[in-house]
Amino acid sequence: MMRQFELVERVKSYDPGADEDAINRAYVFAMKMHGSQLRASGDPYFSHPIEVAGILTKYRLDSSSIITALLHDTIEDTPATLDDIEKLFGREIGRLVDGVTKLNRIELQSDHAKQAENLRKLVLAMSEDIRVLLVKLADRMHNMRTLHYIKNPDKRRRIAMETMEIYAPLAERIGMQGIKMELEDLAFAELHPDARGSIVARLSFLREQGGDLIGRILDELRSILAEPGIKAVVSGREKTPYSIWQKMQRKNVGFEQLSDIMAFRVAVDNVEDCYRALGVIHSKYPMVPNRFKDYISTPKPNGYRSLHTGVFGPERHRIEVQIRTSEMHEVAELGVAAHWKYKNDSGGGNGGNMTDGRQYRWLRELLDILEHASNPEEFLEHTKLEMFSDQVFCFTPKGDLISLPRGACPVDFAYAVHSQVGDTCVGAKVNGRIMPLRTQLQNGDQVDIITSKAQTPNPTWERFVVTGKARARIRRFIRTQQRAQYTELGRAILVRTFRQEGYEYTEKALEGVLRIFKAPSAEDLLALVGEGTLTGRDVVSTVFPELKTQTSRPDNVVALKARSGKPLSDKKDKAGAVPIKGLIPGMAMHFAGCCHPLPGDRIVGIVTTGKGVTIHTIDCENLEQFADTPERWLDLAWDEADTAAHLGRIDLVVTNEPGAFGAISTVIAKNMGNITNLKITNRTTDFFEMLIDIEVRDVKHLTNVIAALRATPVINSVDRARN
Repeated sequence: MMRQFELVERVKSYDPGADEDAINRAYVFAMKMHGSQLRASGDPYFSHPIEVAGILTKYRLDSSSIITALLHDTIEDTPATLDDIEKLFGREIGRLVDGVTKLNRIELQSDHAKQAENLRKLVLAMSEDIRVLLVKLADRMHNMRTLHYIKNPDKRRRIAMETMEIYAPLAERIGMQGIKMELEDLAFAELHPDARGSIVARLSFLREQGGDLIGRILDELRSILAEPGIKAVVSGREKTPYSIWQKMQRKNVGFEQLSDIMAFRVAVDNVEDCYRALGVIHSKYPMVPNRFKDYISTPKPNGYRSLHTGVFGPERHRIEVQIRTSEMHEVAELGVAAHWKYKNDSGGGNGGNMTDGRQYRWLRELLDILEHASNPEEFLEHTKLEMFSDQVFCFTPKGDLISLPRGACPVDFAYAVHSQVGDTCVGAKVNGRIMPLRTQLQNGDQVDIITSKAQTPNPTWERFVVTGKARARIRRFIRTQQRAQYTELGRAILVRTFRQEGYEYTEKALEGVLRIFKAPSAEDLLALVGEGTLTGRDVVSTVFPELKTQTSRPDNVVALKARSGKPLSDKKDKAGAVPIKGLIPGMAMHFAGCCHPLPGDRIVGIVTTGKGVTIHTIDCENLEQFADTPERWLDLAWDEADTAAHLGRIDLVVTNEPGAFGAISTVIAKNMGNITNLKITNRTTDFFEMLIDIEVRDVKHLTNVIAALRATPVINSVDRARN
């Protein structure tokens, strides 16, 4: 365990102006507070905050961070209070310790929501001061180093999984590569001990077989760089077992098929020498295709800059070479912590506002996700998406660089530019060409987003966006829109039900029953009716209790008429039908996939709890299964002004001959139909049977298309598909 004077000397070695007195007082205070507490290893508990502080000194953090490390467990595990900390060490230390304390229970638990809620706290604390995250990472690193002392294997696995899923990606995001690699490897040892043991054994075998292979390659690299007079410090290492295993999993190859398990680093004086060194290495050794990456001209989001290349190097070994300046190397090794090295030169104790987490773009994006996520689990899902993805770099028409996860599409790009741009996106030009919004973007693509003030987020976008920010915004819109749709549908249902019972609908009538249904407002009650949680009869019979004793027809007379086979044609029932005007498909209402109702069809709705209304044609065979629940039936009417395209499905038998498909598509197009889907259901030597989905205006339009197809020689038969 590091002694008091050793810790102070370490801090003063890189920060001569550090507050020695405060560090000494924090050391003594923490030792006194933790007293006789012991860790799982049997060591005094106080050894843990000392080790955490020691880890932070390697990254040359300021004295406030070191003091926070010493005190980070005192509020939670000892009688000390936040007031005590603030009185003894000041408000800044109190704020930092409080930030870390709030996160100390972030361990993975069976309660997934609790873990997600703690992650929300972590992001908020980081946004206030990035040093909270630095202390937390050092705390996690020491806990992982001593993980083997915990006897419960399930608890060890939970902690290791959380380290891999949350803390290692966070360390990478702030550029602290050393912490990230150690956390990953320690977690890997717990999660996959056999796989790690096998890789370590094979690496040992290779070292024995190759002798001092790394030393020989280093000597040769130094020699070829010295010839043109490039001053370079060359170092080499094996890749970590986890990074090797990760590559084996990603490429689905065995250990023997991996050849670039060694990485070499070349540190030079300036950027020009970086590219000169790259030229020398490429002229001497064959380059491995697709392995060159220039992170100097396009840095990673965490500020990392370097040239990466793969070559068949000395002795024909495939190696990875990273070329960077000394300053780039500092940032690569220390990440955010590199700023503290220069804090005294910049004047001011904290180097400006470098501790403010909001200056980091990725953290601002996480805060944006936090704002739009509806619950902790959704935030956790989007955050993992955001932190776990490889990057692609795309450009705006003005040349601004936007980094996105691999697999991102123009909608992700639009939301990365600005939330409003994403919400109003209607199309995109990629490298000057109009492309579908679901197109996957590639490195170097120039993307021009086309917007319209009339556009709103499309619910189908959620199927192909990959960034957490885009998904959170789309889901928020869907939630808002769904509520409005449910409210509108619920009002229409209640207006009709009130009218059936001989009463006039007023929202004032609902106010007296809000408490009974536990609805905060009339709008909430309408939404409950619209989404199917309550029926119109439930509400009306509660408003007018005398109706409960009367025997009146069921909530929907159409149900009985449909079951009895009588046509629904009288004007009274038509007038009582609920209009579906303005309701967006997929929100409060859904068109049944079995019968594909079209304007002009007689339709009926089936209320599904929590999902709104599913619309069927009145003669749909699937309605039989709802015959015993007439309260779920709802008489519906089309909006006569509806000009939107609807989906009609036809069943064809086509002669198997050249040009048959062309004839079908030509006939449909000439009749102003649009094919959206085609499925071949059976094929023989002579005939093809298929289902085709066509966008049409109404039943009459579909009938015209079917008539034209029947007149086509290559078509044997065609009918509207049912069920």
